[in-house]
Formats: sequence, structure tokens, C-alpha cells
Amino acid sequence: MPKILAKTQLSDDVFQFRVEAPLIAQERLAGQFIMLQTHEEFGERIPLTIADADIAEGSITLIFQAVGRSTQQLAKMEVGDDIPVIVGPLGSPTHVSKVGRVVCVGGGIGTAPMHPIVQAFKAAGNRVDVIIGARRKDLIILEKEMAALADNLVICTDDGSYGRKSLVTVPLKEFCEEPNKPDLVVAIGPPIMMKFCAETTRPYAVHTLVSLNTIMVDGTGMCGGCRVNVGGKVKFVCVDGPEFDGHLVDFDNMMQRLGAYKSFEKESWTQYQTQGTPRGQGHDCKIDALADEFSKRGSCG
Repeated sequence: MPKILAKTQLSDDVFQFRVEAPLIAQERLAGQFIMLQTHEEFGERIPLTIADADIAEGSITLIFQAVGRSTQQLAKMEVGDDIPVIVGPLGSPTHVSKVGRVVCVGGGIGTAPMHPIVQAFKAAGNRVDVIIGARRKDLIILEKEMAALADNLVICTDDGSYGRKSLVTVPLKEFCEEPNKPDLVVAIGPPIMMKFCAETTRPYAVHTLVSLNTIMVDGTGMCGGCRVNVGGKVKFVCVDGPEFDGHLVDFDNMMQRLGAYKSFEKESWTQYQTQGTPRGQGHDCKIDALADEFSKRGSCG
């Protein structure tokens, strides 16, 4: 099982794990992700983008926000613990080439999956401007790492506690209005942020990629839970993405689908707070009961 090699708390509810996964470290490319479970039998599958990798050590870096039941369980794990299931790398990697000037916009936890993309575009010989946004100063992550890579780093906070007091779309618009406007914009963050980044670049005809983090169950395109409408066609984020042309994504439909399970997520979170048991434990399974009943009847009924 993959072992946790290092654990760092980046903010109140954001954690960074370095995990032993030599084969994934060798194969992963920028933009790809893994699926993990905190319990081999009952654990929910969680998609997490690979924020970095160390081939020599045989490790990958994962950054996540503990916002629900499964990520809270993950956050309680410590160095030396084994993560029962990690599958990857999954998804289509970012198409990286020398295009000229690339602007990378990371919002909140979206800065983590942006890190390998910035690395890749910089290594390909591009000028890379990075915009990081968060609600307040203590939620800014990977500032030093991005500063070491970016030709220009702009930090924005909603409350003005650090950097510029503005939304990320403000400096993005300024970049688009410059004579040497971006050849490509990559935006990763909350859906509403990515939507308005795409709307900001649309009038300037700047090609804009967004990395979508939808509901996923298996990560192989079988369940259909991650489907989105892109350019009027149905796409599956786990296999066709996670990156798509931001000007073609139906963000309103995507956000509506993301909200469809809010009540179930809330119920699961409440149960976890009060009982603290993984899903599938602490109650009698109806399917198991039916199986026992049929076994007692015998094969002929």
C-alpha cells in the first residue's frame, strides 16, 4: 500500500501529503490526477490532481482541502500510515508546447493542480505569468514555489489582506489588454471563478483552458457521473479531460449537477461528525441480509 512519507498543513483545512507511489511518479504528466480511497472496502473514491512528483524518491505530492467526510478522514492520517487505494495517473495530460506567453490563474485549492502545469510550460520555453487568488492571506498556498517559476506573480485576496484586493479576473483582464496579450490562459479553481475567467478572455479571443473537478465515482468513464456539456457535446471529465476549452464549457449546467448531491453530502458529513464511522460500517447492510436469506433457502428456493 502507498505510504505517507510527509504531511504538512498549509492552512486551516488544506493539507499536503507526499506519498510513496513510484510507478505513478514515473508515468504522471502535468494535468493528470489519481483516485484514492481512505478505506479499501467502504471508502469513497476521491479525485486529486498530482501537484508534484519526485521520480528519484518514488513519490507524488497531493494537496487537498478537508471539506467533507472522506477528506476529513484523509486529513487525520499521519506519516507512516498506508493509503489503502491509489489509482493513476488518470485523465488526459495538459498539451504543453512553446506558444509564447502563458497566463496561469489558480484560485484557492486550484493553485495546487496549477503547479505542475506552470512547471511544464516554463520548461517548454514559455513566458509564464501566474495569478493566485484566495479569500484571504492565510489561504494562499504555494506562493514560494510559484514565485520560483513565474516570470511575474500576482497575488489577489478578496479582503485585501495580502497582495491586491481584487478578483483574479482584474489582473487577467489587464494582461489581455496589453500589446503582448497572452497566447494561452489556463484557469483552475472554483467553477464560478473559471467561468468568469473564460468570460474575461472571450472578448480578446485568447484561448482558455479550464481544469474541471466534477463528481467522479470510478475515474474511467464508466459511471457517467462526471459528464459535462462542452460545445454542445457530452464529455466525461475523467477520460476526455480534465481540461477543456473554457469558452465551450456549459458552466451553469456543470454547477447545477455539482449541487445535486449537496443534501446527501451534508447528511454524510453530519453522520461522520456524530458517529465517526466510515460509510458501510456501523449499520446492517440490506444487501448482505438478502444474500444471507437466499443462501439459507438454497439454490432451488
